[in-house]
Amino acid sequence: MIAVVGAGLMGAATAWQLARRGHEVTLIEAYDIGHRHGSSHGSSRIFRRAYADPFYVRLTGQAYEQWRELEDDSSTPLLRRTGGLDCGAGRDPKGLAGVLGRAGVPYELLGVRAASERWPYIRFDGPVLYHPDAGVIDADETVGACVRRAVEHGADAWTGVRVTGFDVGEKVLLRTDDGRELTADTVVVAAGAWLPELELPVRLPELKVTQQQVFHFRQREPSLRWPTLVFKDETMQTYGLPSGSDGGPLPAVKVAEHDRGTPTTAGTRTGVVDPSSRTRVSGFVRDRLPGLDPDPVAEATCLYTTTDDDDFVLDRHGPLVIVSPCSGHGAKFTPLIGAMAADLATGRAEPHPRFRLNRAG
Repeated sequence: MIAVVGAGLMGAATAWQLARRGHEVTLIEAYDIGHRHGSSHGSSRIFRRAYADPFYVRLTGQAYEQWRELEDDSSTPLLRRTGGLDCGAGRDPKGLAGVLGRAGVPYELLGVRAASERWPYIRFDGPVLYHPDAGVIDADETVGACVRRAVEHGADAWTGVRVTGFDVGEKVLLRTDDGRELTADTVVVAAGAWLPELELPVRLPELKVTQQQVFHFRQREPSLRWPTLVFKDETMQTYGLPSGSDGGPLPAVKVAEHDRGTPTTAGTRTGVVDPSSRTRVSGFVRDRLPGLDPDPVAEATCLYTTTDDDDFVLDRHGPLVIVSPCSGHGAKFTPLIGAMAADLATGRAEPHPRFRLNRAG
């Protein structure tokens, strides 16, 4: 029997992958499915293929195939293509274009005039990379679809149940806060920002937990179809994408800083939006995104769990599989990470060297 601790994006996807392969699975979630306490809630996450690292470009291609498998199995649309833009001197659009070209990923490299003619509601000041395969993932729908299909494939789901202890030997005895005990041959720990607090008998890489702020801005022209956007210069690193339901009843765009979270823990995060972030992001919208009203119509917080090298943690230690695809760019890989974690849990594959627990020595 395989237990999966945590039913966020990665735990839910792992449970789905294992259950559809016919394994006995128990999925344990401390809150309700789709809760808003961690990193996996909301209607909008970016799917993109534009990475400076060819390794992640290859993974995005594999992830895209897994997204379509999940959509087919769940009969639920989850990934919507919008196209994506990368701009700003710190983003190096020309360099990204070279990486995508060598990987066979379609793209266009545009000058300021051409980009401004195509997207007049965005202000550009340098070259712009466009790749049509980018899009938007609905995180809430993804978690729901994975858990629903895992249960329909035979998994057992415990919700509102917190794991309080791990006794690790050849197997793992799990203890929960409602007095239950469960013995599992393998335990997949996909606890997100709670991972550093679990006191596992495993040496983890350094994991930094931060509270992030996201803001939603109403489109001045509701009929426009916005692409995703990643911008970086010497002062800030910002992203934007269509908001979905999080932005309210009218079309909106979610805009947020990627690099200025507030250090916290899963247990102590405040959930209070940092007003300085609101000021900076609204200023960015006013300066760079004239197609949006610069006053946010909705805002929220979430958690990042970041490694020093921005690579994921996906490794096996005895009967424990540790899954932390983090650093603010993991959501796009959700069903692929589920497959990779399932492979580790069942002994079908070895961990990738870049994702090992001890990769830093």
